[in-house]
Amino acid sequence: MGKKLKWSWSSAIIGAASAVAATALLAAKPKDPTFHLISINFTSLKLNLPLLDAEVLLTVHVTNPNIAPIHYSSTSMSIFYEGSLLGSAQLQAGSQPPRSCQLLRLPAHLHALQLAHHAVRFAQDVANRHMTLDATVDIAGTARVACWDHHFKVHVDSHVTVDPVFLDVIDQENTSQLQIFTAAA
Repeated sequence: MGKKLKWSWSSAIIGAASAVAATALLAAKPKDPTFHLISINFTSLKLNLPLLDAEVLLTVHVTNPNIAPIHYSSTSMSIFYEGSLLGSAQLQAGSQPPRSCQLLRLPAHLHALQLAHHAVRFAQDVANRHMTLDATVDIAGTARVACWDHHFKVHVDSHVTVDPVFLDVIDQENTSQLQIFTAAA
């Protein structure tokens, strides 16, 4: 008939421990954070003769899907219109707990001179109530896992369509790429 298999508790424990270790490694694999622009609000207009510059507040929803808390340094987000630098938003240094969501409010300064360079296109966008902006930012920081700090950089590219009249976010596509730096041996 066939050989009778002998049950071994040590083999069962080793197999269960291996399965737990493999699951822990898969859960600990770093994941890219997600970013979504929630709103754009005017805060002020600054007279910059002969034009007006705008101060706006960007509200961004950030999700840290990882099992480690992160600490990041200050940086600046570049905002583009039709390939020209329209302005920048400031991200202050901060931190975020593991597996959490957070709303960030980023003050931004937009230069009207750049819109003036694209006056015809901007007028069409206002008439169509459909304006496309691009933004890029590199965020550097550390993630503490056990007793070690791991340095990382996240590069985020955003492609956002807004209503230039009411500043409603119509559509957006955000991509982020996480790069982790290991300590040199």
